[in-house]
Amino acid sequence: MNSQWEAVIGLEIHTQLATQSKIFSGAATAYGAEPNTQACAVDLGLPGVLPVLNEDAVRKAVTFGLAIDAEIASHSVFARKNYFYPDLPKGYQISQLDHPIVGKGYLDIEVDGETKRIGVTRAHLEEDAGKSLHEDFQGLTGIDLNRAGTPLLEIVSEPDMRSAKEAVAYMRKLHELVRYLEICDGNMQEGSFRCDANVSVRPKGQAEFGTRTEIKNINSFKFVEKAINYEIERHIDVIEGGGKIVQETRLYDANKDETRSMRSKEEANDYRYFPDPDLLPVVIEDSLKTEIRASLPELPNAKKQRFIEQYSLDNESATTLTSSRELADFYEAVVTQSGGEAKLASNWMTGDVLGALNKAGLEISDCPVNPERLAGLLKRIADNTISGKIAKQVFDKLWNGSASADEIIEQEGLQQITDTGAIEAIIDKVIAANPGPVEQYRAGKDKALMALVGQVMKETQGKANPGEVNKMLIAKVKG
Repeated sequence: MNSQWEAVIGLEIHTQLATQSKIFSGAATAYGAEPNTQACAVDLGLPGVLPVLNEDAVRKAVTFGLAIDAEIASHSVFARKNYFYPDLPKGYQISQLDHPIVGKGYLDIEVDGETKRIGVTRAHLEEDAGKSLHEDFQGLTGIDLNRAGTPLLEIVSEPDMRSAKEAVAYMRKLHELVRYLEICDGNMQEGSFRCDANVSVRPKGQAEFGTRTEIKNINSFKFVEKAINYEIERHIDVIEGGGKIVQETRLYDANKDETRSMRSKEEANDYRYFPDPDLLPVVIEDSLKTEIRASLPELPNAKKQRFIEQYSLDNESATTLTSSRELADFYEAVVTQSGGEAKLASNWMTGDVLGALNKAGLEISDCPVNPERLAGLLKRIADNTISGKIAKQVFDKLWNGSASADEIIEQEGLQQITDTGAIEAIIDKVIAANPGPVEQYRAGKDKALMALVGQVMKETQGKANPGEVNKMLIAKVKG
């Protein structure tokens, strides 16, 4: 970005709440059902039906608010947001405007080693709309109303972000948090977690905001970054070319990596909001807040700090291992079952385990190697039964089979050679066969020793302890 300009970014994130039924009806919310099989009379807005508020949606909203240290409104009101669209049968969406359930809070993000606090303006409850389907209808559009009435918590940030990188860090942090709280499954492919990004630019040092545009319904971290960066550059090009930014809603086209105009940006008064006459105000008692606060899990930042202190992990490892509640639980189970091998467990989890999961496209919950079996492998590394190199072979067999590490080591004869006499004989053989590296090491070239170690490890098929080999080689060569 041109150094004369500064971006100003705010995000509106629609989080689909993981309730069993919809926010104002008893219809199911499960994803993937046949079109229009999970839309009842209330969702369709048929005459004479009345909405009934889902208590679980309220509890989940309060849970989120408490987790970001936000104000929880003792009195919140549902309003009708009026607009026409084919996937909105009632002609209005039930949302909250002037009196949202969650007020001001914050999230701390980390970018390039620096911590920054991003304000959350509000989070309000609303119902989702249906979905327009454009495929397989030969020039026509189909409407699936299964999603209509699914509870959403719309989380609105302050315009505190100054780069696409910060916006992605904030979005990731929010995604991590709602999954920790188990209020949302965070599945972006299914639309459970979607983002609208508000972007503007201004000359560096100017206090006044520029004209903003809104990019709608971005459903991946990668596309959020690309869409925001594209829009920032577009704003700068328009302004520097003598033009003016028009306040509008835009869509991001991932195939062309560009945004395009969708419609002029509506203001609140365009929607003719008014309090919904069919829904009473929501009153949150202090006793409910106390009850929910007591049930909050250990939150990501607190867990990360505990991992650093309790397990002596570096910041990067602790950040990775606490990036999801499931991953953190898996790690702690491995540490416990391995007899406290915290550092070794961290190295294997952040390296081999996550690498294998990523390659296979699996989540930690689907890991073929459970904590008990991984802990069994770490025990054998720690007590020098096998070397680190052999451990990788054992891990591959753990991944692809059901045997334990001990069974694999026994069956394959992979135990480290602990007979110093046998190792010494192999070292003598290697020294005799490699006079060049021996002389180079004696002449002060330390790297030459590694060639000799490699030869010994090759002769022992990786079953000798590399540290022991190193020590014995130095003694022999220098002797």
